[in-house]
Amino acid sequence: MKKLFLSVLFSVLYITSASAEFGVNVGVSGQAGIFAGSAKEEMTNGQTNNGTEHGSAGWGSVFVEGQFDRIIIGVDYVPAALETDTTETSKFDKRTANSDTPTASTNKIQVDFEHLTTLYVGAMLGDNMYVKAGLSTVDVITNENLGTGGSYGDTELDGSMFGIGYHNTFDNGAFFRFEGNYM
Repeated sequence: MKKLFLSVLFSVLYITSASAEFGVNVGVSGQAGIFAGSAKEEMTNGQTNNGTEHGSAGWGSVFVEGQFDRIIIGVDYVPAALETDTTETSKFDKRTANSDTPTASTNKIQVDFEHLTTLYVGAMLGDNMYVKAGLSTVDVITNENLGTGGSYGDTELDGSMFGIGYHNTFDNGAFFRFEGNYM
């Protein structure tokens, strides 16, 4: 997925630098979001644990996009990691079959979402309103200290996004946008 993002990004930059008739927008953005996640863990003893969490976050990103008449093609990149709080749980387990005394173990986990990158295509619906859709990728880095001695693996998540927004350009070329996205 990252190779696809880089290939398209360099293609867009190549096209926009090769022709002066296309517009290029470069900027920074401030974003806020509400997130939900769920997980299912299957234990070796056949037990299944399920969990769901919700959270909110704010972050900044940089973007580069080319505008071809009413069509926009761009890439948005979040340079800083989005970090979760550390969660800690203690559990009592019987460690050996010979013992009736449960032993406490503490599990701590914290997750970083790194290199959130979105490649998108948009279309102006009029002078100011636009819609856009794209593909996203993010690296999920798990930072855990499990009393059981186990570990979770890092992974990469891929997804899609859809949005609608308002764009206004000032006489000096500066612009602002307000948009809502579902990712």
